[in-house]
Amino acid sequence: MKWNLPNILTVLRLLAAPGLAVMFLYFTRPYADWFALILFLTAAITDWFDGYLARAWKQETKIGAMMDPIADKAMVVIALMILVGYSTEHWTPWLVLPATVILFREVFVSGLREYLGDTAGTLKVTKLAKWKTTAQMVAIAVLFSQGIFEHNFVMATFGMDPTVIDQVLTGQVEDLNHIRWHLEGMFWSGRIGLWLLWIAATLTLITGYDYLRKAMPHLKES
Repeated sequence: MKWNLPNILTVLRLLAAPGLAVMFLYFTRPYADWFALILFLTAAITDWFDGYLARAWKQETKIGAMMDPIADKAMVVIALMILVGYSTEHWTPWLVLPATVILFREVFVSGLREYLGDTAGTLKVTKLAKWKTTAQMVAIAVLFSQGIFEHNFVMATFGMDPTVIDQVLTGQVEDLNHIRWHLEGMFWSGRIGLWLLWIAATLTLITGYDYLRKAMPHLKES
């Protein structure tokens, strides 16, 4: 393996994937959400940089081409697992279905590539697939921020009488703990994150079908 900078970034991104789960193992919330969000955003940025640098510096390698999609899939799969596991009951049903579609597609396409072997080059990554990955990354980052707003809201209202909370939200009492800000952030980040995840799931279905269509000539019986 050639240890050039693009490959090092790819390996670090691959190692960062299980690091997302470790954040929730060793830190309490919302600190775990903050650390996971920062780690995920950093990994997503390096996803663009390692490919760009490999092409610009003519340092593209077989090991890098192999590990890059694996690192992407690992980040998305582990992040979705965490989001589904730690989401509130209100969001979970709407989160599980697009997450299931995305996970099913990743397993399905990986199985196709493995079966096709040397002819897997027919399943090259398309521009639409890149848009799909971008939508997934942005959606997951926004949903991680939703967890931060949610726990800040819970901490700000802990032990507070529900009547007082209503008075704060309606403007009758001064909002010293920024309760309204945390509630609005929790609501909109959750909504926008889910919309983006459903868009990503739709693109996932389209690209998955496209890969299956391209693979069909190689799956016919002789």
